[in-house]
Formats: sequence, structure tokens, C-alpha cells
Amino acid sequence: MAVTTPAPGNAPRNAAGNAPRIAAGNSLQAFYETPGVPLSSGPDRARRQARMLAGIVRDLPAPAVVLDVGCGDGAALAVAATQNPGHQFAGIDWSADALRQARARGLTVVRGTIETRLPVADGAADVVIMSELIEHLVDPDGAVAEVRRVLRPGGALLLSTPNLAAWYNRGLLAAGIQPVFSEVSLRAVFGRPGSVVAGHLRLFTRRALTEFLTASGFRCVSVAGARYHDVPRIMQPLDRAFCRWPSAASILLVHARKP
Repeated sequence: MAVTTPAPGNAPRNAAGNAPRIAAGNSLQAFYETPGVPLSSGPDRARRQARMLAGIVRDLPAPAVVLDVGCGDGAALAVAATQNPGHQFAGIDWSADALRQARARGLTVVRGTIETRLPVADGAADVVIMSELIEHLVDPDGAVAEVRRVLRPGGALLLSTPNLAAWYNRGLLAAGIQPVFSEVSLRAVFGRPGSVVAGHLRLFTRRALTEFLTASGFRCVSVAGARYHDVPRIMQPLDRAFCRWPSAASILLVHARKP
């Protein structure tokens, strides 16, 4: 697999050989290096990611190269690797703590950020996973362009992200309440249900996401809905029902291809 691995403890380098241009004291970078920030995708996300991936790699000659960008602690990637043997898996994340945990799971990982340049050769990947990553990015346009660069022609992008137009967000906004998943601060939650600051900067509806990916040079193969683990128990059956209507589901799951 054509992945450039920096020396342990060193930041990745871009094409010019320079470290990524993230200013010292950058509050967003500091946020993701904070030990309290969740690094795990959770079991629901891990299982659905593995299922989606299985449907794609079974049509590819082994070993397919699968790259998980923003892999976190590697929990989801480890499940995908276990359920899809015979293929090559690698994770990329900026958080040093996340990479330490992912390596402890026996995964191949490298430190990098999609908002500069991934340490991956052009056309090296058959599948790129972006699981609940795009909502954290300052520059989603540059990130998706970078995914196109590392994917081979016909390669697949598996992208999931919270849905701004989730069924409960429609009611909350109508009542003048900040929608779930949206945030106005990296320090605390204001104006919406919940108490965990996730660092979300961008939010998409189904239409916005598919139009964005199409304009970025991808062909959207399918869009599905998934439930959100933090929905109160009494409302979970309703949340599962809305998965059948992706435009109002909690989570958007997109399978797109590079032409």
C-alpha cells in the first residue's frame, strides 16, 4: 500500500516536504488533542460501516486497499478489517492519542490531516471511508478533492454525517431551539439538547450533501439513513422508522464513486 509513514512522534509532511500549515495555538487543533474529546465511533457506527464496506469490497479483487480517514481510535476500522478479511486496511488521524489506541488494535495507521495533503500516493486506494468526519472540517471542498486524488478511477467513497434536517431537528428549529448536531462554541453547548461538544463546523441535508459531492466530481450511488445512538430510548423506535426516509433520518450514509 502506497502510504508514507512519518517517523514516530513526527508530524506528517506535505508534497513540498513541509509540515502541515496548522498555526501554533490553533483552537481547533487543540480541541482534538484534548483527552476528553470522544475518539471512538461506537458499536452501532462500527457495525454499519463494516456492512457497507462488505457490499463494496466483495466485488473487488483482493486485496483491495481501504483507507479510513479520521479513523479515531480505530474501533470501527478494526471491525471492518475483521469482517472483510483478505484486504488491506489503513487509518489516518491527526490526534496522537487516537493513533496510539488504533495501533494498540494492531492497525496500520499514520498521522495526517485531510485538510492539507494525505500521506498517500495518487490513485492508491480502492475505498476511502469518511465516517462522521466532514462535519468537523474547515475546508470540505479541499478534503473531498484530496479523497478524489487518492482514489483510483472507479474507487468508492463511503461517507456518513449527521443530518441537519433530521426529523427531530425540524421540530426543534420550528420551536426556536438550536438543532442537535449544530454548535456555536468549542467550549460548551448552548441552545440545544445535549452536553457533549463534538466540534461540528459544517452540517448537511441530504440534498446539500449529494449536490456537494456531485459538484466535487463524484457520482452518488446510494443514500441511506441510520439511527443516532443518543436519541432517548422512548423515541428510538421512531428514529429507526425514519431510517427508511433518509432525508429525515438522523444520519446520512452515502456511497459515491469517482468516475
